[in-house]
This record gives sequence, C-alpha cells and structure tokens, in this order.
Amino acid sequence: MSDIRALRDWIGTQRDAMLADLETYVRIETPSDDKESLGRGLSWLDGWLTERLGAPSSVRHVDGGAHGDIRIYDYAGAGDPVLVLCHYDTVWPLGTLAEWPFQVDGDKVTGPGVFDMKSGLVQAVWAVRALDAAGVPRPALRLVLNGDEEIGSLASRPVIEEAAAGTSAALVFEASADGAVKTARKGVGLFRIEATGVESHAGLDPAKGASAVDELARTVLALHGLTDLGAGTTVNVGVVAGGTRQNVVAGSAWGEVDVRVRTAEEAARVDAAIAGISARDPRATVTVEGGWNRPVMERTPAIAGLYQRARELAEGLGVTLRECSVGGASDGNFVAALGLPVLDGLGAVGDGAHARHEHISVAGMLERTALAAAVFASFG
Repeated sequence: MSDIRALRDWIGTQRDAMLADLETYVRIETPSDDKESLGRGLSWLDGWLTERLGAPSSVRHVDGGAHGDIRIYDYAGAGDPVLVLCHYDTVWPLGTLAEWPFQVDGDKVTGPGVFDMKSGLVQAVWAVRALDAAGVPRPALRLVLNGDEEIGSLASRPVIEEAAAGTSAALVFEASADGAVKTARKGVGLFRIEATGVESHAGLDPAKGASAVDELARTVLALHGLTDLGAGTTVNVGVVAGGTRQNVVAGSAWGEVDVRVRTAEEAARVDAAIAGISARDPRATVTVEGGWNRPVMERTPAIAGLYQRARELAEGLGVTLRECSVGGASDGNFVAALGLPVLDGLGAVGDGAHARHEHISVAGMLERTALAAAVFASFG
C-alpha cells in the first residue's frame, strides 16, 4: 500500500495526543466485577469515540445484567463492515490506581490495564483517525465494546456473535504476544466437580462413611490423566475443598477445573471422558457441571489469508510481523467459530497481562497503530 509510510509518519506526530488519551482511559478504573465503575468507563468512551471519530451511524446498547454493558457502534464506510472487538474491563480491582499510577518512563508505559487491553482500543481509534488525516477512505466499521471479557464474556457472547453477522472479517485489538499476532487460540472449558458422600466418625465408624474427598481425589487424578501436551490439551483442577473436620469422613467436596484444547476433536474426547465419570462407592455421587466457555480458534485458510495480508502490509513499514498460537482465549474465538477470518493480537506490544509488571512500548504503540491503519485501509 503506497500510503502506509505516510500513515506511519502522521501517527508519529500524534504520540503525545495518543498517550494523553491512554492516560485518561487508564485512570478510569474498570474492574470486571464493579458494574458502577464499568458504567463510568463506558460513558467516557461514548464521548471520546464521538470526539475522535465523529458520530457513528448507529449505536446499540445491550444491558449486561450483573456484568458490564455492551455497546455496538456502526461507522459508515465502504464495503461490508469490518468487526472490531475490544473489551473495556480489566482484572484490576477498584483502588489499584492509587498504589500503581499510570506512568511513562521513556519508551515504557505502565499502569493497570494498559497492556490488557486499553492501549489496543486507543490504537484502533487513532488508526482510523490516520485514515481520515491522509484522505484514505474508511471501510465500514462495527466496533463492539464489552465489559465482561476477563470473566468469560458471559453476557456479551451472544451479542458479539450477532454483531458478526454480515461482517467481512474481525480484528481483535487484544495485546500481542511479544509482537506476534495470534492466528490460533485454544478452546477453554470451565467445569465444577461436586462429590457427595456419607458422613461418619473417622475413628469409631469409618466403614459407615463414604468419603466425598476420596471420590474427589480419584476424579482429580482421572481428569489430570486427560492431559496430552503433544495434542495441546491441558486439564487442571486448580481449586479443591471439602469435608468439615479431620475426624469426620467427608460428606461433601468440590473442585474447579480449567481445560484447554487445540482442536475440536480433543474437546470431544474430553467431553466423552467427563460424561463417563462416576463415583467408585455406590453410596456416593460425583457430578461434573459446566461446559466450554470459548470454542477453539483454529488457523483456518481464511485466518491464514488475513494474516498474510497483514504481514505484507507490515513489510511496507519495514516490520516482520510474526504469528503464533496461544493457550489463552479471547472474544475472537467466538467469531472464528462462525467461520469468519480473525486477526487477533493487533493491540499493544509489551508484556505483563494480569501482572504488576504490565507495560507497553510507546514505539510499539505507534508502529501497531500504523499497521492497523493499513489493514483497515485494505478493506476500503
């Protein structure tokens, strides 16, 4: 694309304005579990988006119930809309900013949510502004903002899937993986084990009891046995609890399970194994509830083609754009499962998602904004 270097040069002149936007955004705390704070963040985003991009042709609001609300903004342009996915919630609790403020130190920017994923939205918006500044026609855009991604997109999943209808592709501005975009993501299953036994005195009447802890332990071993690292499958029972006292045969126990799979075939294998779980002691019961929170995002030919387009555009910036497959999931999984091409990880270059060393690179922010502008323009 002949305009890509001009887009990059203009974006370079906007460094301070972009950082100012990012600072304002980060300083509005939006923890996933605080509906009121999420509402304040979304209200600010409404005004900021209009200021930066102009009024959208339409806005749809969906109440998230106990979770953050969802906005769908449509912006007029050429062709079928390009779906843009950004979540505005973070994992950081209210009050984190007081002890960990937004800070710029040379090329490094730190602060809660700066990497995952507030910088991503700032980059997406300024990429569109770059098109306007360069006189490059915008493609039609459909921007979805959700406030529950970090807790599984429970309210927003059907909204995202509906918003994907009629779009040509999805660009997900989640953070990159050390600069690489994500062309495959594992599917995620979240399950809960419930074991029920018969209580008795562990010393006086042990035979009269049926231990729920014993049943839970056997189930944990069976589930961990499903792990197949070669196939990309991991099963982790990360939380367990049960019983009442040391001298009481446990009448109840439970555990929480995280499953990651690379293929639909592996998801089916895990499903079949879970369906076959039962108690060893006929007096006890073991049930497993839950399901697949996000489907597998496999590297389809359509996804590979979209990556190739972005890689060639990046070459025009003198950048080698790498791709990778990751174990974490995103809202891009939902759209990929519908058959659309998805390019994920277009957001920040940095490190430390969900960690106190969360940070982004300013140079990376400018570079990825230029790349996003070029990708947008390629749909116009």
